Amino acid sequence: MNTTPDLTTEYLGFTLAHPVVPSSSPLTGDLDTLHELVEAGAPAVVLPSLFEEQIELETLAFHFGLEFGAGANPEAATGYLPELHEYNTGPHEYLRLVRDASGELGVPVIGSLNGVSPGGWTRYAQMLEDAGASAVELNLYFMATDLDESSTDVEARCLTLVEAVKWVVGIPVAVKLSPYFSSMTSMSERLASVGADALVLFNRFYQPDIDLETLTVAPRLVLSSPDEARLALRWIAILHGQVDTQLAATGGIHGWTEVAKMILAGADVTMMASALLRRGPQALGEAVDGLRDWLAINEYDSVRQARGSLSRGSAPDPDQYARANYMATLVSYSSDWRHGRHTGSPGSGEEPGGFPVT
Repeated sequence: MNTTPDLTTEYLGFTLAHPVVPSSSPLTGDLDTLHELVEAGAPAVVLPSLFEEQIELETLAFHFGLEFGAGANPEAATGYLPELHEYNTGPHEYLRLVRDASGELGVPVIGSLNGVSPGGWTRYAQMLEDAGASAVELNLYFMATDLDESSTDVEARCLTLVEAVKWVVGIPVAVKLSPYFSSMTSMSERLASVGADALVLFNRFYQPDIDLETLTVAPRLVLSSPDEARLALRWIAILHGQVDTQLAATGGIHGWTEVAKMILAGADVTMMASALLRRGPQALGEAVDGLRDWLAINEYDSVRQARGSLSRGSAPDPDQYARANYMATLVSYSSDWRHGRHTGSPGSGEEPGGFPVT
């Protein structure tokens, strides 16, 4: 009798050997590193995002004409238009990476587009498909800062983009979402209705910081921690069985424990980035080995059997994914430094008088 659990899972029309996939990150932008990830067991890879700003810059065909002779003008010594030195090398180099990776890796290669306006996205989605991408991940990163743009406008923009891309490509399309929609369940269902083959929860927005010495707004990259995985875990558990699309978990996936929890919540795959940046490709293999051992110990025959067994629709107490969990969390917490003079029972999470700590 074979006691080794079956780790295979389905994602975007492909049967993957296991549910741990390298997510979009600087590591997946290098062909040599992609080979290392596949050798470590990656069943598919998501390439770094091609940004809307890069596409817009390249489409300015008149740029070179305008720049001709700019150095002779003291008011345009460095050119008339800004250069995006901090991004990767641009659409053509990106398409070359897609072609090379698709031709060499032997696993599904998922291209990533980052933006929210249809514009050139349909054209570049087609180019990704032509270059050999197995699927496209639309990374919807948009900050609604316009006072005149309503939440309905933002949602319509996202839906229009997904529908437009689905219209022109024949490969699967995943949508990487932010957690900030007013009604995540409704938005998820609407995205599924316009053709999203998978939802990737959630996009991590990198927040700017202020440098107090230079008095400038500066970028600050902070890698994820395992605690961040709980946001995706809750929503995947809620959406599993309700939305007719596959679900991928990303953000805070650092080892087999997060992978196992996401599978129980209902995820089809999990996506790892920060752990790979910290520990290299070996982090992927360790997560897979740990998942296999945990499934065997808990007598699961397969990932398929475990998937969704603790989703909101299957959990013994579904309210734990809703408001009841919020109240229980507050009441259960206790401040360590108060233990010496706490009038309630240790670990009760109550201040003197029986009120929850907030």
